[in-house]
This record gives sequence, C-alpha cells and structure tokens, in this order.
Amino acid sequence: MMIGRRPAVMTALALACGLSTGAWAQAWPSKPVTLMVSYPPGGGADLIARLIAPKLGEALGQTVIIENRPGGSGQIAAGAVARAPADGYTLLFDASSYAVTPTLFPNSPYKQGKAFKTVAVTALFPNVVLVNAQFPAKTAAELVAAAKVKTDQVAFASSGNGSAQHIAGVLFEQAAKVEMMHVPYKGGGPALTDVIGGQVPVFFGNVASTLQYVKQGKLRPLAVSGRQRSAALPEVPTGAEAGLPGFEMYEWNGLFAPAGTPGPVVERLSRAVQQALAAPEVKARIVELGGEPFHGGVAESGKFVDAELKRMASLIKERHITVE
Repeated sequence: MMIGRRPAVMTALALACGLSTGAWAQAWPSKPVTLMVSYPPGGGADLIARLIAPKLGEALGQTVIIENRPGGSGQIAAGAVARAPADGYTLLFDASSYAVTPTLFPNSPYKQGKAFKTVAVTALFPNVVLVNAQFPAKTAAELVAAAKVKTDQVAFASSGNGSAQHIAGVLFEQAAKVEMMHVPYKGGGPALTDVIGGQVPVFFGNVASTLQYVKQGKLRPLAVSGRQRSAALPEVPTGAEAGLPGFEMYEWNGLFAPAGTPGPVVERLSRAVQQALAAPEVKARIVELGGEPFHGGVAESGKFVDAELKRMASLIKERHITVE
C-alpha cells in the first residue's frame, strides 16, 4: 500500500516544504538511477541500454546503473519495476516483447497499460527476411513462390512462440498469403545456428544480430520489414518494394517507469533520452547496427507503444499464438 501511495506522499511533502511538483522534479535526481534490463548481458536490449546510459547520466547529472534481470519473457524485470517506488529511480528497459507479453501471458501479475508509463522509445530495428545461403530463393518473390508450391513445407525458425522472429514470420505469411512451417527453438542462438547450417531454411532476424552472417555469405537477405531501406543493407528492398504490402515490423527498445511516477520526472527522463540519442556517437552506432533512433517525446512514444500493444494483441488472438 505504501508503494502505491508514495508519489502522492512525495508530492505532499514537496508542497509542505513550499515546493511545487515541478520544482521537486527539477531537484530530481539526487542519487543514481537504475535501468533494469529485461534481457541478459550481450543481448540487443542490453546493448542499447549500455549505449545510451553514459549520455543519459550526463543529461541527468547522475550515474545511470544497468541491472540485468532476464527471464520470463521480460516479466521478471517488469514485475520488479512495477513493485518499485514510483520515484523515477528504478526504470524498466525492455524490448518489443513488451507489446506481446500482456496477450501471451494474460495471468501476469502486472499489466503494461496500467503498471507503467512510457518514458521513451529509443530505437527501431527492422527485421530481415533471411534464407540459408544454399536455399534456391534469391528474392522474396521466389521464397513466396516456393512456399505456395509446398504449403507448410518451407520452414522458418524462431527463438520461440510469440518471439519477435515468430511474429515477423506470421506478418510475412499474412502479407504474402502463404503458410510456412514454424520451428520454435529455445533461444535465438540455436535457431540461427540451424538456419546457417541448413537444417531450417528461413529466419526473420533483426539487422543487428544477423548482419555479420550476411557479410560472411552464410545468410542471404531478401527484404527488410522497415518503411525504408536499412543503411546497413542498402541493396535489400523493403517489404513494400518486394511486393509484400503490410509487411512492416520493428524490434524496438523502450524505457518505462512505474505508473505513479510524477509527470515532470517522466518528461525530464524523456528529454534526457532524446539528448542521449542525439549524441553523434550514439546515433552512429544505432545506424551501424541497422536501426534508427526514435524521434519523439513522451506523447509520441506512448502513442507508438499503445499502437504496438493493440496490434500485437490482435495478431496473437487472430493466429491463436500461445507459449505452449
């Protein structure tokens, strides 16, 4: 009960001391801020969190600490942040699974739309339609043709049901009007290894995690799921250019605060994130990884996340996707 009331208590204390909540927010932060990352060290979310943390700390005038709390498809970190004091010192740094979890795990002890405020979306990473180097398809059209000839015989691998790779595959199927065989693995590493080895022909990975294998000639990119071509793969067409209208998806990373966090603190955090993303070295690294920094504050980020929550809920229910 005290945790839920803490923002109101802090506001009352600020007013009792003759401070407005805005003035109190200006005094914040007075100690280090923790970003609780929902995935292990070395993963995409961790990489972006560690990329922006130093610049975020400069903007806030405090140290920003990264704490990894992997597990439960992001639920362990999210649960811990949802239970933390809503004072802006403990924040959730999550990936696009944030939009999938509420529908895949309806009995989760917290609800994204009620437990958190969206602070900022940091970067968008399109997925890439990839095939093993020995697979005959040289274009997305040829992959679609192969899938239509052998319904349910052209397989794609993913890191598990409801994962970003699985969702991208489902969106590809919808856009191409085909059915492929989904082969879920326990993790993206094993899935990618088997695609490279030829055990499964197709993978829908993000640019950052697969670019090295494309450069080594082990995987062939056929299309990217962004609105525009990726700077890291400029020769690869977008879904629309490849004849796949509606095939648009991004893996993204976002920063979230407990729902009761004061608005002025959320706004200040958002501005600090935008300042970090504007740093030339941060921007260059995100582009190098095949992504694009997200441009927009609290309102724009919240609108994007809300749209993703609704879109993923609709897709998961329509395609009867479960984690079992």
